[in-house]
Amino acid sequence: MKSRILILVAAVVMFQPAWAEAASEKDFEAQTTEQIINLCTATPSDPLYQQAIYFCQGYLVGAYKYYEAAHSGPDAPKFVCLPNPPPSRSSSITMFIEWAKVHPQYWKESPVETEFRFLMEKWPCNQ
Repeated sequence: MKSRILILVAAVVMFQPAWAEAASEKDFEAQTTEQIINLCTATPSDPLYQQAIYFCQGYLVGAYKYYEAAHSGPDAPKFVCLPNPPPSRSSSITMFIEWAKVHPQYWKESPVETEFRFLMEKWPCNQ
């Protein structure tokens, strides 16, 4: 019985996906989508957990708020149209993380580019 548990634990550790790794100081450079995903998926046992989660939320929300401000005029082109009521911050970030996990081809791209790929796919404007 004890050996089965050890084998199960070893399998979980060996096959743990890349996005479940601990956040690193380098991830805070936010140069790639992979770095943002590492921060957004930090676990409570990670020594950088609190900083990683706050950075993740601030980065993603800040990029979207900038988009809103830049496209707030009546003639400004919009390419993301959230539903009414909009999803919560937490659920939006969770959806982005799940989307990014199945689109690893974008992990080396800028996080802002990837965030807006997701947003335009999920909530395009039908103008």
